[in-house]
Amino acid sequence: DYAVTRASVHDAKETVELMKNTHPANRYLLGDEGYLGKRLHDRLKQMGFELWTPYRKNRAGAKKHNDRQLMAIRRTIESDFSLLTSYNTENNRARSLTGFQARLEIAILTYNLAYCLERFN
Repeated sequence: DYAVTRASVHDAKETVELMKNTHPANRYLLGDEGYLGKRLHDRLKQMGFELWTPYRKNRAGAKKHNDRQLMAIRRTIESDFSLLTSYNTENNRARSLTGFQARLEIAILTYNLAYCLERFN
């Protein structure tokens, strides 16, 4: 699921709302340092989700907590988001919210098709 918000709205504020409508088989969520708030962790835990965020290097226990496999998954996700910019996701000049949503979903579909063609061809 996804939500489109104003640029001034922080991602973490929409996380709880998005997760209310989601029923994944795996209850783990990956976030970045912007999701480090204890209130968010506690709220998601009440909903049955485990939010994993990397610790800053100077935080106690960072080496033990910052699992390499989870960091690799996060890097892949961040790389995929940055690749979406080449599909005009940031310069979406739609005139309505419906048009914006359609163009965004077309960009994501195009990216996924290109990925599949590249990987499985």
